[in-house]
Amino acid sequence: MDIYYVYAIKSEVDGRIYVGFSLDVEKRLKQHNAGKTKSTKGYRPWRLISTEEVLSRIAARAREKYYKSGVGKDFLKSL
Repeated sequence: MDIYYVYAIKSEVDGRIYVGFSLDVEKRLKQHNAGKTKSTKGYRPWRLISTEEVLSRIAARAREKYYKSGVGKDFLKSL
């Protein structure tokens, strides 16, 4: 069974927050900062502000959706 990580990164350019999930957060952060992700490319550099371990891809997707909601986004902004 794979362990997934739901992560939130913050742009050091304009403070926007991006939420995603991955099996390897460090590798994924490097991809964001290397400009390999279309939606985050223009807002580099990024720094990790939150990670959460979950036990399945389905659970990771559910948590990602929560953090992209109003309540979840407010929580991330408070970090």
